[in-house]
Amino acid sequence: MATFISVPLKKSTEVDLVKPLSKFITASYPAGEEQGEYIRAVEELNKLRKNALGRPLDKHESSLEILLRYYDQLCAVEPKFPFSENQLCLTFTWKDAFDKGSLFGGSVKLALASLGYEKTCVLFNAAALASQIASEQNLDNDEGLKAAAKFYQLASGAFGHIKDTVLSALNREPTMDISPETVGTLKLIMLAQAQEVFFLKATSDKMKDAVIAKLANQAADFYGEACKQCQYKDNLPKYFYFQEVLSVLAAKHTIMQANAELHQSVTSKQKKHFGEEIARLQRSAELVKTVASGYDEYVSVKDLSEKINRALVAAKKDNDFIYHDRVPEVKDLEHIGKAALVKATTITYPLSLKFADLFEKMVPMVVQQSMSVYTQRKAETVNRLVGTMRETTNLCNGVLASLNLPAALEDLSGDSIPQSIAEKARAVVQLGGLQSIEQLIKDLPELLTRNREILDESLKMLDDEETTDSDLRTKFNQRWNRTPSGDLYKPLRAEGANFRNILDKAVQADQVVRDRYTTHCDMIALLCKPENELNAAIPSANPTKTLQGNEVVNVLRSQLAQLDEMKKERETLEGEIKAVTFDMSTSFLMALSQDGAINEEQLSLSQLDQLYSAYNQRVQATLRTQEELLGQVQTSHQEFSSLKQSNTEANQREEVLKKLASAHDSYVEISNNLREGTKFYNDLTEILLKFQNKCSDIVFARKTERDELLKDLQQSIAREPSAPSFNVPAYQSNPAVSAGGPTPAPRTVFQSQQPQAKPLPPARPPPPSITPQAAFTPPINAPPTGPPNSNPPPLAAPTQAQGPPYPNYQGYPGYFQMPGYNPYAYGQYNMPYMAYQQTPGQAGYPAAPPPGQPYPGYPQQPPQQQPYYPQQ
Repeated sequence: MATFISVPLKKSTEVDLVKPLSKFITASYPAGEEQGEYIRAVEELNKLRKNALGRPLDKHESSLEILLRYYDQLCAVEPKFPFSENQLCLTFTWKDAFDKGSLFGGSVKLALASLGYEKTCVLFNAAALASQIASEQNLDNDEGLKAAAKFYQLASGAFGHIKDTVLSALNREPTMDISPETVGTLKLIMLAQAQEVFFLKATSDKMKDAVIAKLANQAADFYGEACKQCQYKDNLPKYFYFQEVLSVLAAKHTIMQANAELHQSVTSKQKKHFGEEIARLQRSAELVKTVASGYDEYVSVKDLSEKINRALVAAKKDNDFIYHDRVPEVKDLEHIGKAALVKATTITYPLSLKFADLFEKMVPMVVQQSMSVYTQRKAETVNRLVGTMRETTNLCNGVLASLNLPAALEDLSGDSIPQSIAEKARAVVQLGGLQSIEQLIKDLPELLTRNREILDESLKMLDDEETTDSDLRTKFNQRWNRTPSGDLYKPLRAEGANFRNILDKAVQADQVVRDRYTTHCDMIALLCKPENELNAAIPSANPTKTLQGNEVVNVLRSQLAQLDEMKKERETLEGEIKAVTFDMSTSFLMALSQDGAINEEQLSLSQLDQLYSAYNQRVQATLRTQEELLGQVQTSHQEFSSLKQSNTEANQREEVLKKLASAHDSYVEISNNLREGTKFYNDLTEILLKFQNKCSDIVFARKTERDELLKDLQQSIAREPSAPSFNVPAYQSNPAVSAGGPTPAPRTVFQSQQPQAKPLPPARPPPPSITPQAAFTPPINAPPTGPPNSNPPPLAAPTQAQGPPYPNYQGYPGYFQMPGYNPYAYGQYNMPYMAYQQTPGQAGYPAAPPPGQPYPGYPQQPPQQQPYYPQQ
C-alpha cells in the first residue's frame, strides 16, 4: 500500500562566484591578511556551490547536509555583500523542476540577479531531496519510520517557507514550480505523508485502536486538502507530475478513511456496539473497493481488503447468531476524531548542524554602510576644526603682513634685508619656487580631462545598454519582462551626476587658485632671486637706530612672539585631531544584535561629540587668544609707527616688504591648494575607475541576461503554432469514457510495480481537414470492404465514437475494427490508387474473380472519388 510521493530537483547552470566577489573585496578592503582571508573564503564558497548543485546528489542525509550548508552560507553572506542588479550583480539561472521541455526548445527557466532567488531554489532542492530520502526509508523498523517522519516534516516546512517568502525574495513572477500555489500544495502533500508515517508507526507499535483511527482520520484530512489543491486548475500548472499525484492523493485519502473506519470498528466492538462495528466495516469495505476499481495502478489494497472482509464476515456472523444488534446508517455514525502529530519544521538559520560561517570576521553590509557614513561624519568634523584653525592663522598672517610685521622691527637699519624676509625667500626657493607652482598648474587640466573621460565613458556604457533595452522592449512589448534599464540605472546616474557636479566645483576652485597666483606672481618671482638682487630690489631708507631698545619695540616683539607660539600650538593641536581613532563597528554590531537595526546618526553624533568636544574647546580658546593678541599688536604698532620718522623712501620700502611677506604667505597657500587639488584628482580617478567597473559589471550582467531572455523568447516563438487550429471531425475524436467509474490518470513513476502496457501500433498520419460527409460518402454499388467473417464498417459516421482510439491487434481482448479503417488500403501509405490488372495468361490470386465481382477486401471505387488519406 505504501506509495509515497517525492519531488524532483531543480537544475542550475554554473555561476562563477570568485571573480565578482573577489573584485568587490579588493575594492572595499585594504590589501593585507584580512583581504586574503576573505578571498580564500570566496573560493571555498564557490566550491561549496559546485558540490551542492554541480553534480547529482545521492538520496542520503549527507547529500542533504551539503545543500543545507550551502543554504546557511547564503543566509550568512547575504547581509555582507551588496547583492543587487545595480551593485554586485550575479545572475543565477534555474530550470523549472517539473517542466520537461518540448521538441523545439528547452525546459522553462528563469535567470535573475538576486541572491534571494538562489536561496529559494536551493531550499526547494533541499525540500525535494528530503522528500526523496524519506521515500527511500525502510518503514518496517522504527529507525526508518522516525527518519521518514523527520524528513517529510522538514520538506513540508521548507516548502511552506518558500510559499511565504518567494514573492518578496524575487520581486517578480517566479516559475510555476516555486510559485506560492505549487509549493503550498507540496507542503500539504509532505505533511500528509508525515502523518501517514505516524499512523504506520502507531500500527506497528500496536497502540490503541481509537488512537490509530484518529491518526488515520487526520492523515485522510491532510490528503483530502492536498487533493483539492491539485484540482485548482487556475492555481497549479498542468504538469504531468500533478496529473500523476492527483490520483495517488485521491487513493491515499480514501485508504486512510478506510483505515480509520477499520480501527474505529474495533473500538466499537470493544464497547459492544456490534451494529456500529458492522456499519464501519461495511463503509471501510466500500472505500477499499473504490480504490481497487479506480486506482489499482497506483496503490495495492489487496491485503487491506482481505483484512476488512475477514473482519466483516466474522462480525456479521456473530451479530446474526448472537447479538442481533441493529446496523445503523453511515450518516448516523459518530464522527471519528483527529489527532495531528506532525508539524512543518520551522526554517531558521542555520539548518545545518555542521555550519561554520566562512565570512565570520566580515561585518554585515548595513554595518559597513554605517561605518562609511560615520567615517564621512568624522572627516567633516576634523576638516571643520582644522579648517577653522588654518583660516584663523591665515587671517593672522594677513594682518601682520599688512602691518609689515615682524619685518618693520627687524628693518631698523633701513639698508639690509630683514631677517624674516630673508627666511621667507629661502623657504620659497626650497619649496620649488615659481617652477613648482607652474608645473602643478599645468598638470591640473590633464588630470581633470582624464577624470571627465572616465566619467563620460562610464555613462556612455549605461546609455548604450539602455538604448538597446528600450529597442527590444519596443519590439517584444510585454514579452520583454525584465526590469527596465532606465529604472535600474537611476542610482548609478545619480552617482554620476554627483561626480560631474564635483568636477565642476573643482574647476571653479582651480580658477580661484590661478587668479591668486597671477596677483602675486611678480613678488613670488622676486623672492626666488638671489639675496643681492633681492636687496637691490628693496628701496632703502634712512636709518632709525634711535628706536632700537625702545620699550614700544620690545612690547611689540613680545606680542609677536606670543603669536608665533600660538601658531605652533595650533600645528600640534591639528596633529592630535587628525590622530584620533575609534572603532565604531563594535557599537554598530551591538546595536544591530539588540535592536535589529542601526540608528547611525544618533550613535555617530554621540560618539563624535564625546571624542572631539575637548578639542573643539581648545580650538575656540586659540581663536579668542589670537583675537586678543592681534588687538594688542595693532595698538602697539600704532605707537611704533608714530615714533618712526615719516618719509617717502621709508614708506616705499615698507610697502615692498609688506608685499614680499604677503607673497610668501600666498605662495605657501597656493602651493598647498595645488597639491591638494592634484591629490584630489588622483583620488577621484580611483573612485571613478571603481564607478566605471561597477557600470561595466552591471552592463555585462544585463547583456548576459538579455542574451538568455532572447534565447528563451526565440524558443517560445518557435514553439508557437504557425497556423490557426481547425475543427477536428467528430469521428476522429477519442472515444467517450463511460461514466461508471473514475478516470484513471496515466501510469505513474512511483515505486509501485505495474503490469506493462500492451504495445500500440505505429502512429497514423494526421487527418485531413475535410467534412465528415465527404469522408464517409460510400461509392454507389460498393461491395463489402472487409475480409470475410470480420466486423463490417458502417456506411455512415457513427454518432458516437466506439472502442479504443487506435485498433488493437486481432486476438487481443477488446479488439474492434475502427469504422472506415482499411488496413489494406493504398492510401494508408500515401500511395495513389491503382486498379487491379490481371496479367494475361496468369491466374488471379487466389483465383480469378467472377465477372464483374471484385476481390473481397479491395474496394472498387472510381479514381476521382478515392480519398488521398485513409478514412478513420
